[in-house]
Amino acid sequence: MSEKRMWLRGLEYGCPGAMTQVEFYTALWGLTEVARSNDAVFFRATGPEFYILALHERPWRGIVRINLGVADRAGVDALHASLSAKGVPILDAPRELTTPGGGYGFEFLDPDRRVFRLSADVARHADVADAPDRPRKPSHIVLNTVDMERMVAFLTDALGFKVSDWSEDVMTFLRCNADHHSIALVRADRNSVNHMAFEMPSIDAYMRGIGRMRTGGYPVNWGPGRHGPGNNPFAYYAGPSGFVIEYTAEVQQIDEATHQPQVWPRTPEKSDLWMTAGPPSRQMRTAMAGDPDPGWKG
Repeated sequence: MSEKRMWLRGLEYGCPGAMTQVEFYTALWGLTEVARSNDAVFFRATGPEFYILALHERPWRGIVRINLGVADRAGVDALHASLSAKGVPILDAPRELTTPGGGYGFEFLDPDRRVFRLSADVARHADVADAPDRPRKPSHIVLNTVDMERMVAFLTDALGFKVSDWSEDVMTFLRCNADHHSIALVRADRNSVNHMAFEMPSIDAYMRGIGRMRTGGYPVNWGPGRHGPGNNPFAYYAGPSGFVIEYTAEVQQIDEATHQPQVWPRTPEKSDLWMTAGPPSRQMRTAMAGDPDPGWKG
């Protein structure tokens, strides 16, 4: 699998009051609004991806869609054929997309009945430049699942992800390119979204983002610290809807020729190599548990 076979484009999240959260995600979190409809708003980072986060007005909180990028249309068609042959529930044939940025892709369901979209030829922004305190791209999404083994098998066998590391038997970190993880799974009592992480271009930018949030009245809820698996610094927040978001940077880059997955102990000095953050609060753990995701209703 080449490093550019697939990548995380971002997440679309449903919640009540989605349209009221624009100022938080632009003025404080550091994204830029690029499009909106009657019931959804779309945000970009400073990188080329057309949008990395969309908020949809819904009466519930949960995932609307997880977006993955594929190099070209031939790759989309090949994955459609492969997933169909494996019996994965396919929601539509490859088609021209009508979401902001367009493109070519199709949607399918994972074993927890979340909607994934694979796409190519989505418009890319030309004005790409790192900013001193704004996210560059989506880093990773963490999903809570009632059946870890089934989800790991699906992501590896059906989509070609590889296991990078484990956190005991509670978390599995999976990659689809050189980033240590684009998706991580947490063994849980419900299927839900745990959090989404946004990559800052440097440690300095990461700290400046934390400072901007603090000045705006949002002190960090858990962090700053540095995780063992992935070696990435973290600062977690519960956004206006309760959706957990994270600033991170310097995510470990995997050398496919030499990397060996390992089991990390869930000890304080491995969960936070800096030993600066302490354990997450009860409120943060509750937010990370998320509401039970309704999944695709069809």
